[in-house]
Amino acid sequence: MDYLYYVFGILTFIAVVLLIEGLYLSWNATRGPEAERVARRLRLMSAGAHGERQTSTLIKQRLLSGSPALHRFLLQLPRVRQLDRILEQSGLSWSVARFAGTSLAALILGWGAALWLRLPLAAGLLLGLMLAAIPLLRVLHAKGRRLARIGAQLPDALDLIGRAMRAGHAFPTALKMAGDEMSEPIATEFRATFDEVNFGIAMNDALLNLATRVPMTDLRYFVIAAMIQRETGGNLGELLDNISAIVRARMKLLGHVRVLSAEGRMSAWVLSMLPFGTAALIWITNPEYLAVLVTDPSGKRMALTCLTMMGLGALVMRKIIRIRV
Repeated sequence: MDYLYYVFGILTFIAVVLLIEGLYLSWNATRGPEAERVARRLRLMSAGAHGERQTSTLIKQRLLSGSPALHRFLLQLPRVRQLDRILEQSGLSWSVARFAGTSLAALILGWGAALWLRLPLAAGLLLGLMLAAIPLLRVLHAKGRRLARIGAQLPDALDLIGRAMRAGHAFPTALKMAGDEMSEPIATEFRATFDEVNFGIAMNDALLNLATRVPMTDLRYFVIAAMIQRETGGNLGELLDNISAIVRARMKLLGHVRVLSAEGRMSAWVLSMLPFGTAALIWITNPEYLAVLVTDPSGKRMALTCLTMMGLGALVMRKIIRIRV
């Protein structure tokens, strides 16, 4: 009964906070300065002859759902655009509706399994949340792998753009050549930038969109260099060669650091998983030995304290071995 009281209080507090944030975001999305700026840009784009069929096709690719009613409902949710951006950066063909449906199904599955196993309420909530987090972890893992591949391809793409400009091609044409000659996934990003320029978007805005779609420090160096060169002039081909050399040296140093910190990462994984593995073996061989951690109030407090200290230790170890170059 005490669990129900605390869970109800926490859920009520979360609901009130989400309601207030939703009301503010709804007002800001319709009446705020950002909404006015987007509406003005859409009016300018619709006034130009950029090809209505192609433009509508590009817009439909980023619908939050295939159902118009569900799409309008998802637009009202807070932070939905940030979630859609993460899905876009992951390279998966998931929509926000599919992601939300998969997470909700996993949550219901975990809750049903907890009820079938007659687990406590807190254990059911924990199991449901753990299963519901699997799609998010899948998306984040795909995003990390895709950004890593883009980072490995970036020096070659910069060399290709630099050679194209030294051969006399314009910068947009060099972007198109990078999109045609390079392999995925970086080719898609350069093709999207070239298409935006063709549709009438300013070059600076298209480059900023590229930096938003690919949140990498190395790519931002390229975007900043290109924007500054367009304002001040200079040899962009030579500048891109220098950036490519710096990126390659940075990647080499980062690989060296990862090799040196491999032992620390392995130690962190072993120390983090060893208590759970030992507890699972003891629970299989002698369940009564660990039953006190579930049935006795003092055991519950001890288990919660240990989990908290382990979480803090994992964060400290991650901070130690995570070296930024």
